[in-house]
Amino acid sequence: MTAERPTILATCGGLDGGTWTDSVYGPLLLHAIELARVKGRRPRVAHLNTAGGDQRHVEGAELEAARAADVDASHIRFFPHPNIPDLRAHLLAQDVVWVSGGSVVNLLAVWRAHGLDALLREAWQAGVVLAGGSAGALCWHEGGTTSSYGPAVSAVRDGLGFVPGSLAVHWDSQPARRPAHLAAVSTGGLPGGYALEEGTGLVYQDARVVDIVTERPGAAVWRVERSGAEAVESRLEPRLLPGASGSAPGTSGVGPAGSGLPTPPLPSAPLDQEAPAAR
Repeated sequence: MTAERPTILATCGGLDGGTWTDSVYGPLLLHAIELARVKGRRPRVAHLNTAGGDQRHVEGAELEAARAADVDASHIRFFPHPNIPDLRAHLLAQDVVWVSGGSVVNLLAVWRAHGLDALLREAWQAGVVLAGGSAGALCWHEGGTTSSYGPAVSAVRDGLGFVPGSLAVHWDSQPARRPAHLAAVSTGGLPGGYALEEGTGLVYQDARVVDIVTERPGAAVWRVERSGAEAVESRLEPRLLPGASGSAPGTSGVGPAGSGLPTPPLPSAPLDQEAPAAR
């Protein structure tokens, strides 16, 4: 546990397709490890794919990518039962916890049933970097918009609340997301917050946004705030991560089905580091 302060990286990213291996850690996942500031040993990363139902082929892709990155990785699963006897000790021994995408509603229910929400908060406050893509980004916020209930996008208001405000994901790749999220913020159903295009991320330290990053040139992050009876968007320019400039646009991230595997290429769609006020 080496993070300087309690740190969260919320992204629309994750694994990339590999050349020699099937999957590799994408720049955003590598940035989560960088934020942990590990020195003198291999980083320890625990993968959680609760939102995707703990599918073994996803677990295999994550562990293969970790091996290629010279990372000591584990996979915490809850189906059909927890595979780690002492979850608290395991989490506190990690540098990064990476959460893949899928159903944020199912993720929250399972985590709470097993008390993982409280354990993750303890690990975060102790210096373990919490990170993830799609549902693995939404979960840390007060709420957000999701397709967890079916094809329609709807608001979920009971996120873990480790960081303030709401989050929207896949802002540029799934057309139904933007109007649903703007409607929820405009009516007060969700607090203001941020929206992520594919390949972008928000770095929180002490529950405050300190950096906005991207692995995809031209991608943007959006500040979404309520103004009267409307939701107002402000485009923010992320910082391009090292090693990202040669990447094909949109090749990183969690697909719409939340598989945790790389998405196919997507068409591409100024830096405000002020965090939303606590609500």
